Amino acid sequence: MTDLSAFPIAKRWPAKHPDRLQLYSSATPNGVKISIALEEIGLPYEPHYVDIGKNESWTPEFLSLNPNGKIPAIIDPNGPGGKPIGLFESGAILLYLSDKTGKLIPSDPIRRYETIQWVFFQMAAIGPIFGQVGFFNKFAGREIADKRPLERYRDESRRLIGVLETRLKGRQWIMDDDYTIADVSMLGWVRNLIGFYEARDLVGFDDFPDVAAWLERGLARPAVQRGLTIPARS
Repeated sequence: MTDLSAFPIAKRWPAKHPDRLQLYSSATPNGVKISIALEEIGLPYEPHYVDIGKNESWTPEFLSLNPNGKIPAIIDPNGPGGKPIGLFESGAILLYLSDKTGKLIPSDPIRRYETIQWVFFQMAAIGPIFGQVGFFNKFAGREIADKRPLERYRDESRRLIGVLETRLKGRQWIMDDDYTIADVSMLGWVRNLIGFYEARDLVGFDDFPDVAAWLERGLARPAVQRGLTIPARS
């Protein structure tokens, strides 16, 4: 049997199937992108629910694997060379999964790097900015009387959606006909922006029909629908 005892996180969230990839996550945009990718790829895995409402991502066990204290993290008992590997940061995990399986990323080197640049676009731009919109529009930030921060993030969100709109013009997916980790990285963020963050009208989402159509196509994928609810809440 595979031994995960070298990973403290496996003591707090014990594995029933230690030979499978272990996912420590919850239904945040960064969390669901990994469960979606795993569902799309078909790689056997075991999900563990990390309750961020109870600050479980700040426990010593979780921090031992992800020092950034954010969702998600993984342990792959069958990493490179057959050795276990633990990873955090969702963009790195997406790239690892696609490299491991040869799925969700083009094999052509040029298109591979083009795909990676769009994953980085999500990590460096869409994720941080949409997250700030959520804070100032739905959470504690909405109580702040000075609305200039919200307006700044609203305007920057519109700009970023416009970048996506331009890219998706005449394309089914970000990489033309290839559904890739670039799409997986962004579907949960755009979904949250107009749904959970309640910012559809704020950012004028209906001004971007190609992004809206791309989101609808993505959410219609069975693996995406499954991934949005994995791991189940305890």
